[in-house]
Amino acid sequence: MKKHGSDNNPAPVTPALPEPLKDLKIKYTKIFINNEWHDSVSGKKFAVFNPATEEKICEVEEGDKADVDKAVKAARKAFELGSPWRTMDASERGRLLNKLADLVERDRLILATMETIDGGKLFSTAYLMDLGACIKTLRYCAGWADKIHGRTVPVDGNFFTFTRHEPIGVCGQIIPWNFPLVMFIWKIAAALCCGNTVVVKPAEQTPLSALYMGSLIKEAGFPPGVVNVVPGFGPTAGAAISHHMDIDKVAFTGSTEVGKLIKEAAGKSNLKRVTLELGGKSPNIIFADADLDAAVEFAHIGLFYHQGQCCIAGSRIFVEEPIYDEFVRRSIERAKKYTLGNPLMPGVQQGPQIDKEQFEKILDLIESGKKEGAKLECGGGPWGDKGYFIQPTVFSNVTDDMRIAKEEIFGPVQQIMKFKTIDEVIKRANNTTYGLAAAVFTKDIDKALTFATALQAGTVWVNCYSALSAQCPFGGFKMSGNGREMGEYGLHEYTEVKTVTIKIPQKNS
Repeated sequence: MKKHGSDNNPAPVTPALPEPLKDLKIKYTKIFINNEWHDSVSGKKFAVFNPATEEKICEVEEGDKADVDKAVKAARKAFELGSPWRTMDASERGRLLNKLADLVERDRLILATMETIDGGKLFSTAYLMDLGACIKTLRYCAGWADKIHGRTVPVDGNFFTFTRHEPIGVCGQIIPWNFPLVMFIWKIAAALCCGNTVVVKPAEQTPLSALYMGSLIKEAGFPPGVVNVVPGFGPTAGAAISHHMDIDKVAFTGSTEVGKLIKEAAGKSNLKRVTLELGGKSPNIIFADADLDAAVEFAHIGLFYHQGQCCIAGSRIFVEEPIYDEFVRRSIERAKKYTLGNPLMPGVQQGPQIDKEQFEKILDLIESGKKEGAKLECGGGPWGDKGYFIQPTVFSNVTDDMRIAKEEIFGPVQQIMKFKTIDEVIKRANNTTYGLAAAVFTKDIDKALTFATALQAGTVWVNCYSALSAQCPFGGFKMSGNGREMGEYGLHEYTEVKTVTIKIPQKNS
């Protein structure tokens, strides 16, 4: 274990990084309903591939509407009044979530290796960052389980009024491929801590860690039907969840395009509650008075982390004119230091994109940048002879009307723009349909506070980037989504507030 910080100010202990498992056996490939493993009703399966090698890992049962119906019935039965889950003490729900965190910690190496093989994530990132975040999130939500409560309300007249914060019911949860395990935990931990039951659809590219979690949920002791996992495709399994008349709430992380379809489906079905965490084109504003070394590094990590496949990626970097050329020079230098390769190997700093579709979309956007007049400073093409690798790419002289400045690329492509004045950059930063995240780098507190207020984004970072934690609410403005995940605010999305008023003979203060 490595320790950071000083004796007077100790920092958290980071676990030592082990070697990934050499020959990982995939045990769980079936649909998980009622704490049991099921074949798909249709008999169909689909292949899961390793994006670094393009080789098939295994085949997984392909759930669709019929399987979603089975899962929803199980979740509804588990949510019935008088069921073991509904009659369980809130503190016991917390204990089960803590037990699940213990099991994730025990199997950290298996899950990190799986995320790397399945999703192309660097093993060091999966083991240290993603699994660390999963364990902390489970423990955070476990602590909240018996602290969600209503209030007494001093209404006029001879009445006693109180509120109850009740679970919503059966929640459909649709998970993206870029952070399969983190998003699985973000979704289920908040829902379960509030007493809901869930039907989870992992992304078809990365279903393996969600299915493995099914085995741990059963081992932890959650009653049957509380958590159900149905792997499948968006237009079939995902659409069945969104349109289902017996699902009370749906939570989705993914593209804005699909988010619109989910909200439309909710409106056309039973007006189920919807929370959405969608795309972004986040501005990162660098002033001339910033610590340049820190700004270059944060801007780099804020874009290139996980091959640029992050909704919060700082993909519009606005640099004040006096330091523009030097910032570009240092950013190119930093990008050129990357070692690409198999994400299981030590020393590799960039893995593959998730699949051929994303790979080709990113290369198309890079070509558009060249054609529209941006200056390609480095990278700009594929890498290697197998796997979906793209060279770290930096564009300078980017203007706001270019596709690479407007569209979410979701790849290792950094756009660096120039600005002159505060008013100008505020307008340009906000001139987007997205509003997920933003950052400003400056030593001037007045500038920092001005931008913290002016930027239309759910999260604004000052002199840092990608600083997320289980305690902080996360979500977007505008077309980056609705609602919040994590923190106390995130729990509000999984409860209904009920007002109860009782007539009494006489009220006394």
